[in-house]
Parts: sequence; C-alpha cells; structure tokens
Amino acid sequence: MLLRLGMTWREFSELSKSVFVQVATEEFGISGRPTNVSRVSILTGIARKEVKRQRDLLEVEAPSASGKTTDATRLLSGWHQDPEFLDADSRPLLLSENGERGSFAALFSRYGGDMAMPTMIKELVKTGAMRKLDDGRFEVLMRYYQPVAADSENLQFAVDRIHDVIQTMNNNVFVDEHTTPRFGGFAANDRIPVDAIPLFTEFLDKRGQEFLEEIDDWLTAHADLSGDVETETARVGIGLFATEERTV
Repeated sequence: MLLRLGMTWREFSELSKSVFVQVATEEFGISGRPTNVSRVSILTGIARKEVKRQRDLLEVEAPSASGKTTDATRLLSGWHQDPEFLDADSRPLLLSENGERGSFAALFSRYGGDMAMPTMIKELVKTGAMRKLDDGRFEVLMRYYQPVAADSENLQFAVDRIHDVIQTMNNNVFVDEHTTPRFGGFAANDRIPVDAIPLFTEFLDKRGQEFLEEIDDWLTAHADLSGDVETETARVGIGLFATEERTV
C-alpha cells in the first residue's frame, strides 16, 4: 500500500522513528511519568541524541508528513514551484521536451535525479502525473507522484481497520491480571474452488451486512446520548471483512 501511494522507505523510516520515540516515551514510563531519554534509547535502539531531537520535534505541533522525496515527486514539485517553469500567474507551464531553459529537459536536469529522462517521462505519463499534448509539449497534472490511483474513502477505511486490528491483537497478545481479552476469531478454508468465490461473496454481502446492522442496533440502544461529561465512554465495535488469497 505504501509503495502504491508513493511513500519511500526514507519517509517511512522517519515517521516510524518518530512514532517509536513517542510511544516509548508515553507508554513505558514508571508510575505514569514519561520515559527518560536513556531508557527510550535502550527500548528503541535509537541514539540518545536522536531521541532528544525527536522528542523536541514532538513537543511542537505535529506537522503533516514531510515533503515527498522520490525523484518523480521532487520533479513535479519543482514544476509547480520553480519560477522558471511557471507563468505570470504562478501556474505550471506547458513544457517542450528539449531546450536549455523552460523545458522538460531543463526541469529534469535540475530535479530528476539519476534515472534516464525517457524512463521518467514514461513513468509520469503512465501514472497520469503528466500528459503529452498533440504539439509535443508536456502538461503536468499532479503535484505528487503516486504510482497507483487510490480511493480516498476506502483508504481511510483500511487505515482505520488496520488500527483496530492491531489494537485488539496488542491487547490479546500481551496479557496480565488487568487484561480483559477482546473477541478475535476467523473462519477460512484454503480448499475453496475459485468458481465458488462469487457464491461466498454473495453470501457474505447479505449475512455480513445483516450481522453488522444487528451490532449497530445493539450499540445504538446502549449508547449514552445524555451528553453528561461525568460519564466515561469508550469506542466499542467490531470489524468484519472478507479475505481471498489464491493458493495455487
């Protein structure tokens, strides 16, 4: 999913480093106090100096994910930001393929990295980041490189459900006398003929939706709608999804 969305390993590394430091600081302290720098370093394997830097960054308002770092995105960003490639209204120009200035070749030379220019052109056209017009010039269509188009609503659904699954597994794997196990189960069979999959899909669409509506009715009936700030509430529910993985 990350590769399809255009995230590089470096971006993932920086984000995960920050999260490791944040969780180690907030959840592994003694008597409710934040974990000290030395223990965070031991827990995470991150040098004390870098732990301190990450904690300082976390103390300020968290910025959105850092700028994209692939060569393709750097080029697209340059096309949107570099005055040489903008018109009088600061809109990206249509670029001829070759030329010393104001061309795709000039843009590529400045921002394209170490790949071959024809390879970059082919990838950006293929993924819809730019298109080649009938007169041979290129028009930019995106500011960031994303290899595969994604449905934002389904993406948010996926992220939320992954969060829920990991939270439940974390609760059920690391148990102690204070742990209340949460329901977790699955039903699968690796000998289902492929031509039976549509039947299963039809069955699950009907029965799964009925079950979710039954759960939703129960949750609605037991929800506290009084608005009383003294009442402690929690987010409670289930996740239901189909799985399909070809075994041959």
